[in-house]
Amino acid sequence: MGGKEGRVRDEKKLEEKKLWEEEKKRLEELRKQAKEELKKEIKVERGLVRVCETTLDGKLKLRHALLRVKGISHALAAAIPYAAGINPEERIGNLTDEQLELIEDVARNPLKYGIPEFLLNRRRDPYDGKTYHLIASDLTITVKQDIERLKKIRCYRGIRHELGLPVRGQRTRSTFRKGKTVGVQRRKK
Repeated sequence: MGGKEGRVRDEKKLEEKKLWEEEKKRLEELRKQAKEELKKEIKVERGLVRVCETTLDGKLKLRHALLRVKGISHALAAAIPYAAGINPEERIGNLTDEQLELIEDVARNPLKYGIPEFLLNRRRDPYDGKTYHLIASDLTITVKQDIERLKKIRCYRGIRHELGLPVRGQRTRSTFRKGKTVGVQRRKK
């Protein structure tokens, strides 16, 4: 008697397993169909859009596209569309030229549009004490100038930049060894 019950139990498990696998396949097919429908639905007028000296993919939503611009953080990318009065979920390829110009102006002059000062990346500039927000090539040039100033005044950070060593106090015994001799040489016997 025990053998028959065991066989019945095994057959039930096999049936459950088959049902589970069929359900899994069906769900996978539904996921694939949903992905294909999403790809078809995304229609943009322009494939590539030029904003703030950066070429952006037109299929991206406004917030995500702004993140690709050097100097724009997550918080600022969320604030710019609201300051400009544009839906952040809108695809950047569907925006008009006037809207793109407005977005670029908001990114370059965020204080003028009511974006708080703590979201900016150049507060109390050491040269004139004013607050700016730098993006793209302006940011790159300014950072290079700051490093050159540190090197010129021969401060600790400037010297570390010159030597190509870590500037912010990291330990260097086992890391930052690229380009230098590594390890201890053994004495020949």
